[in-house]
Amino acid sequence: MLDIKQIRQTPDHFKNDLNNRGGDPTQIDKILEQDQKRRELITRGDDLKQQRNQVSKELGQKKKAGEDISEASAQMRKVGEEIDALDKQIQELEAEQKGILECLPNPAHADVPPGKDDQSNLQIRTWGAVETASTNKPHFDLGEELDIIDFKRAAKVSGSRFWVMKGAGARLERAIASYFLDKHTLEHGYTEILAPSLVQKEALYGTGQLPRFEEDLFKCQDSSLYLIPTSEVPITNLHAQEILDVEQLPINYVGYSPCYRSEAGAAGKDTRGLIRVHQFHKVELVKFTTPEESFNELEKMVADAEKVLQGLEIPYRVVKVCLGDLGFTAALKYDIEFWSPAQQRYIEISSCSNCTDFQARRAGIRFRRNPKSAPEFVHTLNGSGLAVGRTLVAILENHQQADGSVNLPKALHPYMAGIHTLAKPVPRSGLALK
Repeated sequence: MLDIKQIRQTPDHFKNDLNNRGGDPTQIDKILEQDQKRRELITRGDDLKQQRNQVSKELGQKKKAGEDISEASAQMRKVGEEIDALDKQIQELEAEQKGILECLPNPAHADVPPGKDDQSNLQIRTWGAVETASTNKPHFDLGEELDIIDFKRAAKVSGSRFWVMKGAGARLERAIASYFLDKHTLEHGYTEILAPSLVQKEALYGTGQLPRFEEDLFKCQDSSLYLIPTSEVPITNLHAQEILDVEQLPINYVGYSPCYRSEAGAAGKDTRGLIRVHQFHKVELVKFTTPEESFNELEKMVADAEKVLQGLEIPYRVVKVCLGDLGFTAALKYDIEFWSPAQQRYIEISSCSNCTDFQARRAGIRFRRNPKSAPEFVHTLNGSGLAVGRTLVAILENHQQADGSVNLPKALHPYMAGIHTLAKPVPRSGLALK
């Protein structure tokens, strides 16, 4: 959430940011008007409270002296009623102000490129050779031919945008996640977290999903719990309302979890296959750090995500996300996109964001530089390290052979129980039973 003090100091900065992102800059004017009125009411209320305290002391002395204080007491009762009315006005203004503030995005960093949508994202670098004239099949066709993915039976059980992994496909999904977790914990220095998949609304508020994006969430009926859209939510909130020691920072966590999304704003997008589904698995990276180190830590996070993709021999590119595609909580974001030879396009497989102090303000996550210093808000970062289902797509579409088989990357061999190639099942022969 934004800091009202910073808005007071540089209102034009926040107006320009909102305007550039397609928002309404007059909301900043409204907040400042409310803030000015609120402070005036607080000043008036404080004056009246001071007056009441002084008069109450004088009335006590007069009463001891036997003087008639009935008229003065009646006046003080009116003053008390005015104070109560002012307090109510202040509470209403604060609620209105908070309602606007909690729906305003994190201001973009100066390095964010301009642009309205993902077509304006700035390519930073590429890795691996891409096939621009490929006959490779898309994963949704190949997966069914290999008998490792079943979309029809998934739809029968759960409806559209679901999947069933079977046999070597289920093992491959598990192998990808294990490979990611081992790389990040054993080589990149992250601590593994296995967190709940159900969270209270306060956790979703802390990371910025609520109240603005409630339509994208799955809420449990007759319960205050929500299914998580990503393990960023429970992991970031592990330190909600805490004050950390600076020596603890940076804290690096990695978590594996199912993720649940309604895809309310994605009607008609990637309706086939595993790209945009209601449930998927993801390995998530989360960092807590000091403000001066957060952008360095973002670069490290992107590099960690790239290394696991390189180990799978998947061509990709890194893009710096533009203003129109930046999202709500990020001040600066990079996307990593794998190349799909079957679809002849780059597809997002990871987003890595520096949320600066935006989430920390909402969740109350602070640190002290020394025992006598005032607490400061940490900077939080998060990124996919990586999305498991989309990685499976990348493997099927980049490592398939002319005969329809798929040679699995060597990095996954230790996790595949001797399966190094996915091949079409051999039809069963023999007489049919009567």
